[in-house]
Amino acid sequence: MKTFSQLTWTILLAGLVASCSSGTEETPPSVQIPISLSCGITSAATRATDTGFETGDRIGLYVVNYEGSTAGSLQATGNHVDNMQFTYDGIWTPATPIYWKDDTTPADFYGYYPYGTTPTDISAVPFTVMADQSTEANYKASDFLWGKTAQVAPTETAVGLTLDHLFSCAVVKVAAGNGFTAESLAAADVQVRLNGATCQASIDLNNGQVTPGTETGSISFLRGENNEFKALIVPQTVPSADNFLTVTIDGRDFNMKKEFTFVGGKRHTFTVTVKKTSNGINVDIGSWEDDGADNGGVAE
Repeated sequence: MKTFSQLTWTILLAGLVASCSSGTEETPPSVQIPISLSCGITSAATRATDTGFETGDRIGLYVVNYEGSTAGSLQATGNHVDNMQFTYDGIWTPATPIYWKDDTTPADFYGYYPYGTTPTDISAVPFTVMADQSTEANYKASDFLWGKTAQVAPTETAVGLTLDHLFSCAVVKVAAGNGFTAESLAAADVQVRLNGATCQASIDLNNGQVTPGTETGSISFLRGENNEFKALIVPQTVPSADNFLTVTIDGRDFNMKKEFTFVGGKRHTFTVTVKKTSNGINVDIGSWEDDGADNGGVAE
């Protein structure tokens, strides 16, 4: 009986070992690779800091996977990542964690600022700059940035994404002419506005192309130091008008005649000399480091 029992256990043990050794080993589950971002702004900065993003800034991110060696198409929805909100606080943090598809599939990254609700048409995202940019908050709210980083291989390091300024930054420097001094201008109530311009834009998130709207009006500028004013302008051609730019000093308007094409990503500077008496309006063009020209003149 004892011999039989020992034999039985020996057979059972041998069968168990054989069963374990003949089966295929299970493949351990693959580890998901989190997606992280490192975003920058092109050097022609127009934001209030003129250096980069500020704490609390939010961007939207789309991630589109490749099919083999072929890039995928950006869609309003159904991408690998759809309009994920990232918030800046020294680093970029997603609203919820996101991951690469796997450790081999590359992807295109599309980012934009400021973050908004998911558009129904990715090629025609509406955006409106503020008509009144005379406050810091409204100036900031008028900025729109876009960028793309193509064919990024899965990585544990942060993906670099550079956002470009899609709009123009118009800078007006008010200079003292006949009847004014730098001191009197500094003490005066000075306002600047651009006339005959549209505030509306339609933006294609596929390529960052901007299409201006058709409704036009005036845009008020933010006053800075040394009688320098700035505003963000949708890329467009503003037709010639006697009051292309209006500088208002203590309630009196001084108008400059001009026609001008605003280019996305460029900072255009207009040095406007205001004169209480003038024989006419003369436009002088000189050099400027940003767009290659000083586009100013005389306003009366």
